[in-house]
Amino acid sequence: MARTKRGLKWQRDPEGMRLRILEAAKQEFAAHGLAGARVDRIAEKAGANKRMLYYHIGNKEDLYLTVLEGAYEKIRAEERSLDLEQLDPPEAIRTLIAFTWSYFLRNPEFLALLNSENLARAKHLKRSTKVKSMHSPFVEMIGAVVQRGVASGDFQAAVDPVQLYISIAALGFFYLSNSATLGVIFGRDLLTREARDSRLDHMVALVLAALTGKSSAMFGREKAPRTRVPAHSGA
Repeated sequence: MARTKRGLKWQRDPEGMRLRILEAAKQEFAAHGLAGARVDRIAEKAGANKRMLYYHIGNKEDLYLTVLEGAYEKIRAEERSLDLEQLDPPEAIRTLIAFTWSYFLRNPEFLALLNSENLARAKHLKRSTKVKSMHSPFVEMIGAVVQRGVASGDFQAAVDPVQLYISIAALGFFYLSNSATLGVIFGRDLLTREARDSRLDHMVALVLAALTGKSSAMFGREKAPRTRVPAHSGA
């Protein structure tokens, strides 16, 4: 009887079932990586069975790639909603840094997935026909912000937007991905609210100092956008 009800639910809401499978798969892959993930656990968490899973997505590697693409699609969509084009160049950069930091804190599964795929040398991501096209408009948007900053005199030079974004992401990614070891080495809890706020201030000051040629001391705490994130939410 339970199996019949589950089958009827799947038929009534196939898209809902697909989304539940992808969410369950994201959690499973983030926790265990591709090799350690189990299709049985994914199906159980989604309230599905293997047949439904394979019907909606495909095999385990196809499911993993779909999850990866979805993870990138989600962050790119939220980045586009920042409307950086409407902000003064320095404020646009502050906003981008604050958003990236907040997103990493709110989505530790994203960092885990990236770590896992980098260990695989991007083997699965290379199969994607979507990821590169997701990034092009965003890189163009950052490039336009930089060009406006140079034209207005706020920024010293038109830096490569890809390098700029990688630097911004790296400042947050490394800190969170290595917070456990760094915390032991330096004897600090790097994920307290005060520590996270201090890190955001530091990232904003560092990047804006590089872009403007001014001292990082000019970009203090009161100028960094604040974003609420749960305590001890990290990678």
